[in-house]
Amino acid sequence: MMVLVRRSLPLVALLASACGSSKPPEVAKAEGPDMQFVRPTMQPPVFLDPQRKEKLKEAFPAIERYVADEVARRGVPGVAVGIVIDGELVYAKGFGVADVEAKAPVDKDSVFRIASLTKSFTAMAVLQLRDEGKLSLDDPAAQYVPELAGLRYPTRDAAPITLRHLLGHGAGFPEDNPWGDRQLGLSDADFSRMMREGFPFSTSPGSAFEYSNTGFAILGRVITNVSGMDYADYLRARILSPLGMNRTVLDERMVEKGHLARGYRKEGDRLVPEVNLPHGAFGAMGGLYASLADMARYVAYHLSAWPPRDEREDGPVRRSTLREMHVTGRATGLFASPGLGDEPPSVRATGYSFGLGTFETCEFTRGVSHTGGLPGYGSVIQFLPDHGVGVIAMSNLTYAPMWRVAREALRRLHETGALVPRAFVPSEALVRAKEASSRLVAKWSDAEADANFADSIFLDKPRERWAADLDALRAAHGACREEGTIEAENALRGTFRLGCEKGWIGVSFTLAPTSPPRIQYLDFHSVLPPPSALASGGDKFVRLLNRWDDAAAADLFDTSVDVARMKASLASLKEIRGACQIGDVIGSDGATRASFRLACERYPLAVEVMRKAGAEKIDGVRFFPVPGEAARCAQ
Repeated sequence: MMVLVRRSLPLVALLASACGSSKPPEVAKAEGPDMQFVRPTMQPPVFLDPQRKEKLKEAFPAIERYVADEVARRGVPGVAVGIVIDGELVYAKGFGVADVEAKAPVDKDSVFRIASLTKSFTAMAVLQLRDEGKLSLDDPAAQYVPELAGLRYPTRDAAPITLRHLLGHGAGFPEDNPWGDRQLGLSDADFSRMMREGFPFSTSPGSAFEYSNTGFAILGRVITNVSGMDYADYLRARILSPLGMNRTVLDERMVEKGHLARGYRKEGDRLVPEVNLPHGAFGAMGGLYASLADMARYVAYHLSAWPPRDEREDGPVRRSTLREMHVTGRATGLFASPGLGDEPPSVRATGYSFGLGTFETCEFTRGVSHTGGLPGYGSVIQFLPDHGVGVIAMSNLTYAPMWRVAREALRRLHETGALVPRAFVPSEALVRAKEASSRLVAKWSDAEADANFADSIFLDKPRERWAADLDALRAAHGACREEGTIEAENALRGTFRLGCEKGWIGVSFTLAPTSPPRIQYLDFHSVLPPPSALASGGDKFVRLLNRWDDAAAADLFDTSVDVARMKASLASLKEIRGACQIGDVIGSDGATRASFRLACERYPLAVEVMRKAGAEKIDGVRFFPVPGEAARCAQ
């Protein structure tokens, strides 16, 4: 299965004629172990923009143009692309043909072989057996597959291969693309003989990530031996049928007549039909066939696991089990690009969990993906659990890079400004802490502090210092009042703003793991109105950033500033960021320093301008990331 997470392949594009709900039917769930719950339970995060879905749809025409161009430029016979938003297949389109000879068009019901996307189905089946108490992920694999009992390990200190190692490509087996692709039809008897003969190791088990199709073939055998059912039968009965994935099969002969997208390879400019290998012992690593409509149901099911909440469970596994599949188990790489052509600079951290890859970028804090490739096919799924959006792309050309389509689709969706994560709803504990902090700013009270502070607060800073610092804050700003609501980072951490007679105060706080939660960290960010020299200086400086003018620079900067160096620095910054506009004041001591948010064509930025007390000209400038806005990435 040609699906290397380290290459982080995105999704392909396919839009079908009809769109509809992709939510799985409800399936009765057995109760989990006895647990107690807080009252009230945690409120789930929510999307704040009621027009979010309509705004995201504005990206569809650009995505469609991109896919059509890719299909034509690369000579791909056919592609299907789907976009799922909040459990609904809202965009589905076919490009090209499913069968060159018959000239049958691709649509959402065309069936492609999805190759290594199969791995997440296998992983889900293993986790389902784990949830039912039939196996443990940390058990040795040989406990369930006797043929592995005689395996000869590479070092005397090697750990026995566990199911967890196999699920996360950490068993120490060598990367086996494209050899593994050609083993799909291997018989069970031949696979048993292969396991008894043993495997060579490229690394010691548990020491490194290395993509292994063989490892997932072993997991297919684990499922058969533990469940007492053939792998294909188990997948159909316990995973696919409950999800309503009726066109998803392991045997080409079971594909509905007229729906198979035939696979092709390119020989020069010619498209040559590929012969699909039959389902066999390696099918658990990459043998499934599926339609776009079915894969939309699958992606919707994964997205339905977020956010954690009280609603009734549905589907074949618990939501918490799905969330396990979306959290990095092993890091696989960190990739940075300076930006080429029209592409902006980017950073991407990748990992692997259970049958799925994970990623983080400057734009997205939690992403999940996997690619699939076989002779005749290339595919990808990519979804953002916190954003409620997923992309599916499938093609009938050998190892077609569908990841390019997925990457472009997410980029276009992000450009709408509506691809944002859910916002946390402030908990009762946060609201209480906010009200207490506001009262302490208005007037210090030992009793108020004792009622709301954790015991560590006064150990870190004496009570007298707290009282004096808040007295100074009050003297500088005058009377203050709460503005807006809490911006909750989670149930026990948040920020809010106090509007004052002079400027404003940003308040950040974190609650301790006490019962009830008490304030363990409290910080005040004082922003006083900047003097006119700094306010106008910031505006003039941004004008210079957008268009340099020697006379304006001489008028703005103190003689201590190296103007030639400043000019070169601003030219370099503009090349990276594009034109910028000055925004709100985000920091000021009211005398010698003021910071402003800059809205730039490519990513936000902040600038601080400085002067000597009483001086009119600027003698220092500093750029820095906007606090709280993509500060995880270099700005």
